Amino acid sequence: MRIVFMGTPEFAIPSLDMLVKEGYDVVAVVTQPDKPKGRGNKMCPPPVKEYAIEHGIEVLQPDKVKTEEFAEKIKEINPDLLVTAAYGKILPKSVLDIPKFGCINVHGSLLPKYRGAAPIQWSIINGEKVTGITTMYTDVGMDTGDMLVKAEIEITEDMTAGELHDKLSVLGADVLKETLLKLKAGTLERIPQSDSEATYAPMMTKEIGCIDWTKSSREIHNLVRGTNPWPGAYTSYDGKKMKVWMTSVISEDENNSKAGTILKVGKDGIVVACGLGKLNIKEIQFDNSRRMTVEEYICGHKIGEGEILG
Repeated sequence: MRIVFMGTPEFAIPSLDMLVKEGYDVVAVVTQPDKPKGRGNKMCPPPVKEYAIEHGIEVLQPDKVKTEEFAEKIKEINPDLLVTAAYGKILPKSVLDIPKFGCINVHGSLLPKYRGAAPIQWSIINGEKVTGITTMYTDVGMDTGDMLVKAEIEITEDMTAGELHDKLSVLGADVLKETLLKLKAGTLERIPQSDSEATYAPMMTKEIGCIDWTKSSREIHNLVRGTNPWPGAYTSYDGKKMKVWMTSVISEDENNSKAGTILKVGKDGIVVACGLGKLNIKEIQFDNSRRMTVEEYICGHKIGEGEILG
């Protein structure tokens, strides 16, 4: 089976690796263009491109996919199937119609919940206890195609988006493997999505990480987990931006203190009053400084009880 694989970040690597190791004929990889990174703005290739080069697979990096030129290139390659995983662009019908087996996407949620760009982060921010992988036939909508195979995974109390990402990327490869085995056996079933049950997971921005202390301790804890490692949750202390990397919920009861008030500072963390309940901040980072535990930070700096964050 001739496959063109379309993906960009680390999330896509296990799925691509599975295709290669299972002996599928991956004839080309399509990925996003190289982007500048770091202080020197050095052009860096996407992880999928690096993998493809290491394995001698042709790499395509179109700026746009909704062009006649790109559709003609895919026609020349003549794949039996397109496989996408976190590619980052919506494919036009002119491309989707080329392979005889269509296009199968590996999506990081239990569709129809969390369609969109950031399902992993929003599932944690919204306090979900379970998420998973759905393979689906891609159509011209935003993750609206017929579902194929699903697998669930538990979201534990302190799991971050980074940790969930890594688990789902591996699970995605397993679900894709099962999907393709069923495709070859002729047993793959298509299950239409219910639009009335759909929710959306918009792209993450830095502003999403801003902590609103009037929210509950549980909501803020979920925000911290869901924005770790990017964009990171943050507040301000003494006029300086303070990133908050790790927290725990102390209580979810009513309290009489103003939201954002620092109630206690010690080696175990910074206890803060929330709109509902109390939160313990365990790891922080100020600008031009490394990430550290509160115990490490207060060895050389003071954080005053009674002061207001935010």
